[in-house]
Amino acid sequence: MNSSRDGPPSDEDRTTSPVAPSDGQSDDAAADGSVRSGSERATRRTRPDGGEREEGTGPRALVRRFRNSDNGAVVFVREMLSSAGIVIAIGLLLFAVSGVWPPMVAIESGSMEPHMQKGDLVFIMEEGRLAPAAAHANTGVVTYRGGEEKGYKSFNNYGDVIIYQPDGREYETPIIHRARFWVEEGENWYDEADKQYISADSCEELTNCPAPNSGFITKGDANSFYDQASWGGGALSDPVRPSWVRGTAEVRVPWLGWVRLQFSGAA
Repeated sequence: MNSSRDGPPSDEDRTTSPVAPSDGQSDDAAADGSVRSGSERATRRTRPDGGEREEGTGPRALVRRFRNSDNGAVVFVREMLSSAGIVIAIGLLLFAVSGVWPPMVAIESGSMEPHMQKGDLVFIMEEGRLAPAAAHANTGVVTYRGGEEKGYKSFNNYGDVIIYQPDGREYETPIIHRARFWVEEGENWYDEADKQYISADSCEELTNCPAPNSGFITKGDANSFYDQASWGGGALSDPVRPSWVRGTAEVRVPWLGWVRLQFSGAA
């Protein structure tokens, strides 16, 4: 049996026409062009080129404005952060290669002239990394005498240039000098020494002789005495133990170290 509906429409037949807000604005777009999207409100404004740009108050909008702002102060901060990021990235890369932190030292004196100058920046490497066959025992360091025998040179002379803490004192300025030869604890090294670099006529007159400990006898290329011999105010250090060595000098960059010297007051 067919039936027809002549009475009032049911709930299923009713349709409701949208009612515009009393102020003439829809819920999605207000008259001033603002658009609501979740908790973030953004405003479309006209750009100088006639297009529209969206400004908001959320984190993404703030980052966008920081990256694109032409404000002088913002540009300065942005450039500083960018430069700092590059420096940190380079430092981490050098650390990964060298195994030493910091991986660079600035030359503070002329004791290594003419092969290193004051103000040079020197890249250093952990002495055990890529150690040459001429290295003494398991120290990773080639002495002047070992280099002379094997034909090994570093910075235009035989042997490695090492960076060490004098007497192992961590808070003293490290010394960057060439390793000349190795002595054993209790050794009389007077006869082994080059007499032009000592001011003594016997082991008894020579500072650190017999050797108080095993280690390297060192000297700056431009200096007149071994670091372990008395000169001026006394010896710079006892024979350099391997544990006092921070690394070996690998590459120098002229003048770049002056920046660090200015900040440290050593210029």
